[in-house]
Amino acid sequence: MSPRAERSMVDRAEFTSYYGRPILKEPAWKQPDVPLYLFLGGLAGSSASMSLLAELTGRPKLAHVAKLAAAGGASASVVALVHDLGKPTRFLHMLRVFKPTSPLSVGSWILAPFSGVAAVSAASAVTGVLPGIGRLAGIAAGLLGPAMCTYTAVLLSDTATPSWHAAHGDLPILFAGSALTSGAGVALLAAPASETGPVVRAALVGTAAELIATHRLETGLGLVSEPYRTGRAGRLLKAARALTAVGAGLSLAARRSRPAAVAGGVAFLAAGLCTRFGVYQAGVESAKDPKYVVIPQRARMAERDSS
Repeated sequence: MSPRAERSMVDRAEFTSYYGRPILKEPAWKQPDVPLYLFLGGLAGSSASMSLLAELTGRPKLAHVAKLAAAGGASASVVALVHDLGKPTRFLHMLRVFKPTSPLSVGSWILAPFSGVAAVSAASAVTGVLPGIGRLAGIAAGLLGPAMCTYTAVLLSDTATPSWHAAHGDLPILFAGSALTSGAGVALLAAPASETGPVVRAALVGTAAELIATHRLETGLGLVSEPYRTGRAGRLLKAARALTAVGAGLSLAARRSRPAAVAGGVAFLAAGLCTRFGVYQAGVESAKDPKYVVIPQRARMAERDSS
């Protein structure tokens, strides 16, 4: 005789917490300050590396545009961060120590010197003063560029916010790809078409990395992928994918059509903004709902007990 099926005598439990409060606090960083800081830092980093490579390959006008973009993006990124902190002295206090185990400390020590050398490089390029020092500053900024593109992803994934923490292997790839396309967007807008061939190739690489990483975020993290697919974050990331694809398509025609280059550049920059705001919003939503903490935690405990 087959055993009788068990029937639940109580309703399925809802995931709540004491007094209706979330288990985790929402990220205390302000919007739009921090998403803009994430976007501008990535744009600045990729532009600095692009400038260095442009100089090495004999593309002076592209190098000039990229130097200005690196300095402008870094300066605006610092302004956004300081506005979020509330007082300029708080940023200076972050530089009093260097703690290799802290992504925030390491990030501060990437942002501060990068902003300085990028500004020196751009100032020398514009004024023609101290070209040797300007060249050395440009090399330093170019070498720091990849770290500028990705350290903010490490900073987010080092938090307890579920959808950020679970994405520690994918967020750096997404931010690097998005930084490449954002830097390419500025170059397509302002550099002559005769020098943007490598920019288009870099943009296509960034597009591939961004689309693959976004797909991973939306499907490969189990339950905590849900905030990346739903609500405001889902709409922003969907728009980012579409804009990135449009930018990539238009960039292929950039050397033959100035309107295509401008439209492609705008699409890439808009995609970068949508990506950063979407990722930030997904983290906020995952911190609000207790299920994104409780269910993955129980799954990890069950897996550990069964092994």
